Amino acid sequence: MTDAGLRHGRASLGLSFGVQGVAFALLVTRIPAIQDQYGISDGLLPVFLAAVPILAGAGSVATEKVVARVRPSVVLRWAQPLVLLALLGVGAGRELWHVAVALGVFGLAVGALDASMNMLGVSLQRAYGRSIMTGFHAAFSLGGIAGASLAWAGARWELSLLASYLPVVAVLLPAALVGSRWYTEGKGVAGQGAEGTEVGAGAGSGSAGGALSFKLLLPLCLIMTFAYIGDSTVSNWSAKYLQDVLGSSEQLATVPYNVYMVTTLLGRAVGDLGVRRFGAVAVVRGGSLLAAGGFAVVAVAPGAWVGMLGFTMLGFGLCVIVPQTFAAAGRMFPGNSDAAVARLNIFNYVGFLVGSPLVGALGDTWSYRGAMLVPMVLVLATLVYARAFGPEPARYGGGHERPRTADVG
Repeated sequence: MTDAGLRHGRASLGLSFGVQGVAFALLVTRIPAIQDQYGISDGLLPVFLAAVPILAGAGSVATEKVVARVRPSVVLRWAQPLVLLALLGVGAGRELWHVAVALGVFGLAVGALDASMNMLGVSLQRAYGRSIMTGFHAAFSLGGIAGASLAWAGARWELSLLASYLPVVAVLLPAALVGSRWYTEGKGVAGQGAEGTEVGAGAGSGSAGGALSFKLLLPLCLIMTFAYIGDSTVSNWSAKYLQDVLGSSEQLATVPYNVYMVTTLLGRAVGDLGVRRFGAVAVVRGGSLLAAGGFAVVAVAPGAWVGMLGFTMLGFGLCVIVPQTFAAAGRMFPGNSDAAVARLNIFNYVGFLVGSPLVGALGDTWSYRGAMLVPMVLVLATLVYARAFGPEPARYGGGHERPRTADVG
């Protein structure tokens, strides 16, 4: 694989992550409008919302089987347009069964899309010989901010869902199809892993042979679940917490999630530099401590502005954990990384499903301040498993990485 081919593959995959961020944000930020358009009752809405991550998990499982026969790039090339068309279907329908089918297709396609995107990301990182995975997730965050902004504009101008979604899909669908021409599955520098370390070094017997062992993968699965419990807590409860617990205005209560999204983007934009300089273990430990501190600040905050500081800390802390967890799975099972990523990907949906109901139930039966301590403890548990992100990048004098045979931009 030439340097130019790797650069094109990196750019096209970054585009794919960004497109997915836009599509996902356009769906989740317009849930009230979707509920109104289809007359979905408050009692039925949680069923629809839970069905999407459940089906996404099924899509990820199916992708693990499919990539044994076809390349992940083929799955991604067709899953991304399907996600966009399903989003358009959500906006175009009128009957309840229309939205049920559209969301079902969206969920299955998102599972395949998330799994195949991260498979390609892990493969490209191995080929680069240095950390680039967090940058792909930064593209997703950037797309999420753009999608949320477009959703805000649609709501502000009282556009129908179809009028909001159609122009976006009309632009992104051909862009994704054209970009898919340059998807690349890097084969890596011979004998080297994602951080310039020897493949399999210090990773345990399961990784050395490439066979997928769920026992070895379990710590990363738990970390992925804990990270998404924290993420879903911010997504679903930050506005309510600021308004009902900390006494902010309704307008100010919308700010924490936007702050969280921006700090997530900023943290991911520089996260790969941190991994290259300090190693994945140190970066994940630092992110976990910062995120736990953020939950602690939120839990004891005397007012809205201190609470905002806590949510800001959460964005910077949580942002590095998920991409580095996928990268660690690729290092742990270099001979079977696609299956490891697909299986690990299921647990982001587990965390999403568990997080919001868990905090809501604890808030109703105990207190919302106390409920914030639960994701804090779970994020701290990441420290127990932090060594799963090793081995550390090899250093050769003065803290510099080993020279590569080819170092692409």
